[in-house]
Amino acid sequence: MSDGEDSAPGRLRIDKWLWYARFFKTRSLAAKTCNDGGVRLSGAVVSKAHAAVKPGDVLTFAQGRHIRVIKVLALGSRRGPAPEAQALYEDLAPPVAEERLEDPYRAPGSGRPTKRDRRAFDALRGEGE
Repeated sequence: MSDGEDSAPGRLRIDKWLWYARFFKTRSLAAKTCNDGGVRLSGAVVSKAHAAVKPGDVLTFAQGRHIRVIKVLALGSRRGPAPEAQALYEDLAPPVAEERLEDPYRAPGSGRPTKRDRRAFDALRGEGE
């Protein structure tokens, strides 16, 4: 079977679809994620990259720190530009914007001491008088 053929009409390999929809930079990364069991197809864990998806299926997978829940709307025939890729799916749980993480060991606003702070420290220590 060649790469251009599908196993069944109206279906597409899951690694190809994830790559077409631009969730992964390369098809091999998509295949590796599928083979590692990192993708769920309508609730069932996918263990092979050749699993078939069809319109209406729901995919759940990790992308970075986010868990993506995607509904397949269309299969697509190529890896096109981003607007074409976004037409292939509906995002059921869009990623939430991350808040900037604060350093727990440092109080906010405490950076390098100002000249005034340094003079106050010197006065406490009895120096600089």
